[in-house]
Amino acid sequence: MEAEVDKLELMFQKADSDLDYIQYRLEYEIKTNHPDSAGEKNPGEILKELSAIKSRYQALCARFKPLSVEQKENKSRICATLSKTMTIVQELQKQTDLEMYVALAGLELADSTD
Repeated sequence: MEAEVDKLELMFQKADSDLDYIQYRLEYEIKTNHPDSAGEKNPGEILKELSAIKSRYQALCARFKPLSVEQKENKSRICATLSKTMTIVQELQKQTDLEMYVALAGLELADSTD
């Protein structure tokens, strides 16, 4: 599960990097190829919208980080509980086998005295 969380974090980092690159390319394209033109959406407004989107994305990443930490902690707790449970089950199996052996030995003794 940790590998999946790490993979997801890397995907978020890559998306953040991609947004930075897209913003850079848009600024460059606007400066070089698109002087102010009438009837079209203002490129500056587009950049502001892109910045707003990036801010929302960063807020989402910030909200995701505590979830990731909590998920890792929960995984550790589950693994510890499972390990304890397996130990208890193994001990019970050993005791049960011993009790069954003693009970069977008692039955064999009782059968031989009849």
